[in-house]
Amino acid sequence: MNILLATSNSHKLGEVQAILGLQGIVVVGLNETERLIDEPIEDADTFAGNARLKAAGYAKATGKRCMADDSGLVVDALGGEPGIFSARYAGIGESREERDAANNELLLTNLSKRGESESPARFVCALCVADPDGTIVAESEGAFEGVITTTPRGVHGFGYDPLLFLPDVGMTSAELSEEEKNARSHRSVALRKIIPLIT
Repeated sequence: MNILLATSNSHKLGEVQAILGLQGIVVVGLNETERLIDEPIEDADTFAGNARLKAAGYAKATGKRCMADDSGLVVDALGGEPGIFSARYAGIGESREERDAANNELLLTNLSKRGESESPARFVCALCVADPDGTIVAESEGAFEGVITTTPRGVHGFGYDPLLFLPDVGMTSAELSEEEKNARSHRSVALRKIIPLIT
């Protein structure tokens, strides 16, 4: 089985390929499509809603079975922020690295303003798979629990990984190896739930 993953994020693509590859599912990213495709507007108010929009939009545009995810960080002390706006929380930065740095800085600033530290938080991933005609065939969701640390740690992963501390292992998500992260991340939880629905 071949699936188009609706992302140009090499980190996300690698994580999905590592997990689904064990099931004999070949996953390709948007960089392997033959033509430029307009990105669907993500105007839903939930992770699941945005995943549906992307999966159906890219499936119809490419004529391929498509998997899309919408994911982000939910911080209890910030009332669920940054949530669906996680990737563009600060609204600045040209490169992914610049955006990640700005987002992390704003998150820590907003927590500091509220006098909060080590707030419970979680990464959430909603997955959706759509057939070439746009029909939704499977959906799942996963979470990756931790607390926000005030000092970024680790060099692996991307986004808010350096800030999500995992008390049970004494490390941040960015300090986990690829194998360790794939065993417990929000995306891996969602992927393992969706595998029986698409195979």
